[in-house]
Amino acid sequence: MNAIAAIILAAGKGTRMKSNLVKVMHDLAGAPLITYPVNAARRAGASRMVVVIGHQAETVQSHYAGQEDMAFALQAEQNGTGHAVACAAPLLREFQGKVLILCGDVPLITEQTLSGMVLQHGQHGAAVTVLTTEVGNPHGYGRILKNEAGHVTGIVEEKDATGEQRDIREINSGIYCVESGFLFDAVAGLSRDNAQGEYYLTDIIRMAAERGLTCISHHAADAREVMGINDRVQLAEAEAVLRRRINENHMREGVTLRDPNTAYLDPGTVIGRDTVIHPQVHVSGNSVLGEGCVIEPSVVIRNCRIGNGVTVKAGSVLEGAVVHDAVSIGPMAHLRPGTELLDEVRIGNFVETKKIVMGKGSKASHLTYLGDASIGSGVNIGCGTITCNYDGVAKHRTIIGDNVFVGSDVQLVAPVTVGSNSLIAAGSTVTRDVPADSLAIARSQQVNKEGWVKERAQGTRRKAQD
Repeated sequence: MNAIAAIILAAGKGTRMKSNLVKVMHDLAGAPLITYPVNAARRAGASRMVVVIGHQAETVQSHYAGQEDMAFALQAEQNGTGHAVACAAPLLREFQGKVLILCGDVPLITEQTLSGMVLQHGQHGAAVTVLTTEVGNPHGYGRILKNEAGHVTGIVEEKDATGEQRDIREINSGIYCVESGFLFDAVAGLSRDNAQGEYYLTDIIRMAAERGLTCISHHAADAREVMGINDRVQLAEAEAVLRRRINENHMREGVTLRDPNTAYLDPGTVIGRDTVIHPQVHVSGNSVLGEGCVIEPSVVIRNCRIGNGVTVKAGSVLEGAVVHDAVSIGPMAHLRPGTELLDEVRIGNFVETKKIVMGKGSKASHLTYLGDASIGSGVNIGCGTITCNYDGVAKHRTIIGDNVFVGSDVQLVAPVTVGSNSLIAAGSTVTRDVPADSLAIARSQQVNKEGWVKERAQGTRRKAQD
């Protein structure tokens, strides 16, 4: 039978995290910790998922709202891993096949390791397969007990182990592949006769061996894959490993990372070949970067779609923006959500945009705010221009046609429309629509008072003498 289900144990609070947030929801490389074992199990073939929740159950459950393959079992009191699986059993009552059991705080486990374990499990006709690894210092881990044939006969926890058993370096990862028929029958018969007074899931190994069923181990060559996260030190260690994996995958696919140790790329990021990422760049969310882009140092990109041949200069921040091909942005520009820049647009230093569409070849080179605006093609936006989009109650749009020249220090008081091929004189405050092919000048008349400075100085001296 090829059917695979997965049980993810995520009921614990995570006291050593010293946090108000349940452990499995702590952020790791842009996603909650629990995301990683769930996704690994899915990629290994699990079509049904049961997450065992306890502390902050609603927080965990809401994260997966609407995902049809997810179900949740409440473990109101945490009485051990065996008890957690027993809580999940009713949701898989009709299921027949292999059940993967993973902890929600083991983020470095890979699809390849899980798939290999499932394959070996089937090849040996095993009832239980436990994922193991070897560590230099096995303190705190359950030790793997084997017979002369190399089959697993039991797992002994640290507090229950003899001195000889504590010298065993092959340890239990807490990850299993178990035949469903045996699993749910076995967990129903677990006892709490141990030093912790809990229902140990590890006892199912002994129970299977006593019934003459085959129990085997599958070895994880990299012990980091089974590293559990118990505090923020381990969280940081796991993030370093995970980000290195992400970065190496991108580099193998043709992306240049100038300094892989300071490129922070979330798992959902897609980057085209020949794109160059400079140091201290953060790309998060579901961002997509095209081919041949240059992302200069200290750029932050969140949930953006970026085309080919785009240059984002140093210190710029992009969030929720759509950027087409051959666009230049920055340095120190801020693209806020709702921004769409068409081909060959140029956004310069200290320019902020929000909810705008800017047409092909248009440019705003420096010190400008453009919000709630539709801007045509071939438009020049002068330095210091502001679209005044908010009247204190509601937002209003500015519409600028093609080939408009907006001079420096212009305020466009929305709602307002500027027709194509028009010119707005520098220093203007535009409050009315400008027809196409027009020159708009809206500034107060200059007055020169000749000799005024000398007269003021003489008057000041007289007052001092008096």
